[in-house]
Amino acid sequence: MKLLSLDTSTELCSVALWLDGDTLVREELAGQRHSELLLPMVQELLTEAGLDLKALDGIAFGEGPGSFTGLRIGCGVAQGLAFGADLSVAGVCTLLALAEASGASRVIACLDARMGEVYHGVYEKIEGEWRTLSAPGLSLPQQTPDVAGEHWTGCGNGFAAHGEILRSRYAGQLVEVMPDVLPHAAQIAVLGAAQFKRGLGMDAAEAAPLYIRNKVALKTSER
Repeated sequence: MKLLSLDTSTELCSVALWLDGDTLVREELAGQRHSELLLPMVQELLTEAGLDLKALDGIAFGEGPGSFTGLRIGCGVAQGLAFGADLSVAGVCTLLALAEASGASRVIACLDARMGEVYHGVYEKIEGEWRTLSAPGLSLPQQTPDVAGEHWTGCGNGFAAHGEILRSRYAGQLVEVMPDVLPHAAQIAVLGAAQFKRGLGMDAAEAAPLYIRNKVALKTSER
């Protein structure tokens, strides 16, 4: 399977080509420059691999949660490329991508959602397959989901922004915290390939960001 993947959900802009298990990657801390960087990175990878977009089997993208603007850019570019090359797409949850990046089997994934909140999801890998124990959600860090047992890994920049609260929240249950991990196209590719193999690709017109939150800033009265 040959798959293009991309993620623009955070300040990190990343693109990957999945070539039957081998992966080529481009990444850059983009700030607000995702729309400027994304397509040139895609073209660089295709040129390096000697492939045309139409030779691919599909496109996977980080559907969210994450930055509203970043998610719109990533989804829009995935749709545009897919329409032009007549390819299917697969949206991959960025929190699940954090779990995949951690290398652990029991993961509490948290992304900084700003406004004093975190996006969160809880995952466990059993016999090589991820199971969602708590679906992606949004809450104050002290109100993240309960987990059972020990040997959990905390992953994502939510643990950088609210580390003290989250470590206290899961006191005695965490064996490791990985606060610097961000969603990345390399893991989007792995998870996207699995979705395509299960027949879960969709028409580009059906692709949509997973926002979770419905506003991007607090009103003055809420601050």
